[in-house]
Order: sequence, then structure tokens, then C-alpha cells
Amino acid sequence: MVAVMERTAHFDSARQTAHAVLPQQSTSPAIIEVENVVKTYRSGDVVVNALRGVSLAVPQGEMLAIMGPSGCGKTTLLNCISGLDNVTAGSVRIAGSDLSTLSETARTTFRARNMGFIFQFYNLLPVLSAAENVELPLIVSGVSAGSARRRALDALDAVGLADWSNHRPAQLSGGQRQRVTIARALVNNPAIVWADEPTGDLDSTTADEIMALMERLNRENRQTFVIVTHDPAIGARCDRIIRMRDGQIENEERR
Repeated sequence: MVAVMERTAHFDSARQTAHAVLPQQSTSPAIIEVENVVKTYRSGDVVVNALRGVSLAVPQGEMLAIMGPSGCGKTTLLNCISGLDNVTAGSVRIAGSDLSTLSETARTTFRARNMGFIFQFYNLLPVLSAAENVELPLIVSGVSAGSARRRALDALDAVGLADWSNHRPAQLSGGQRQRVTIARALVNNPAIVWADEPTGDLDSTTADEIMALMERLNRENRQTFVIVTHDPAIGARCDRIIRMRDGQIENEERR
């Protein structure tokens, strides 16, 4: 537990530093460091090499897009570098801490305290209100119920949903549900926000609004965003694009 607290303190320091770092500065310290990561899946006699020696560094405050054809390893890479999945070989360091040194329980706590996640299909619990969904990461990380609720309401206000806090997901539009997801991702003031096709289930107008919201939050809070997307328009609004093919990074480009 002491080790987890030390890593969390390190992460908090990096998060505070990120506020003063511009994403365009190539000299910015990397908050995400990925070295020669390999991910292999096995099903009987079938071996799938999902990632084949991926190396990547992401500076604090950058908005990064991961793009490529279906099956190229985009989501697998996001899952591995965010700690949702284990790597077969290689290393992933977040704010200098190697995720492989954390137990599963400690890694879950580390994510809940320091990371935010935005998914294409929202992953909201249908029986909970918007506020209750948003406060979940705080409850998991040990925040008191009263404080968690206040912070959840503040997060909903930040994404323009203050008047919808008591509504359940079924009572919200697709764009509103995604805003709830974004509020949940940001409620713990994370240094890193991971987004997997965050606009993939939305019409073009709503997708533009959601992307504009993420850009504003990135700009104002200096948080690092890593976005998996198939949409060139989304990639074009990020600071950098890495393109993947067959489990490897094929090339990258900066805006």
C-alpha cells in the first residue's frame, strides 16, 4: 500500500506539472513511456500477435490520436498502456511508475485515482442517475459520499449537464450520455484521459460538440488525452497522430 501511495504522489506531482507544459513542446517530460510492448493472445493452437514491439512516448498535456484500420491493434494498445490489460513483453511506465510492478488491486486503485476513461458506448450503469454514474470512480478510490457527490455535480456542470444530474441514461440523448461519460472521466482530475472511439456512436454534429468539449478541457486543464479513432476529422484536431498497421506503429504526424 505504501508503494501505491508513493506512485500516486508521483502521479499527482506530474499532474500539477502538466498544467504548465504546452503540448507542442517536444522537450516536455513524457508522462507515458512505452518500450517494445508485445501483446500475444492464444486460443488453443491459434496465436494472435496483437502488438509487435510498440514503443511510444507521450508528453504531458498532449492530445494524441491513435489511428489505423480495424484489427491493427489500436484498442489493444490503449488497453495495455492504460493498465486495463497486461502486456506479454516490454514495459509501460506512467509518470515513471512501471505498471507491471502493481498488483491487480493496486492497479485498479491507481487507475481510479489518476486516470479517466471515455468509451464509444458510454458504459454507464442504467439503474443509476447521471450524478451517481459520475461519482463511481471517487467512491472506488475511497472518497466520502458527500464529497463524491459534490465533485460529481461540479463535473456535470463543467460539461453542461448541471440540470440533468438526476436523470438516468435512458432519459438522455446520445450526446448527453457521452457528456456524462466525459464528466465521469474527469471527476477525479486525472492526469491522463483515455478515449476509445469517443464519437463513434454519435452523429457528426454531436461528435463535433464532444470533440470541442474535449479540446477545451485539454486546453484549460492541461490533461493528456489519448484517443483511439477511425475518424480523420478527429485525428486532425489532435496535436499528433500515430498510425498503426499489423500491431506496429507505421508512422506519425504532427498537426
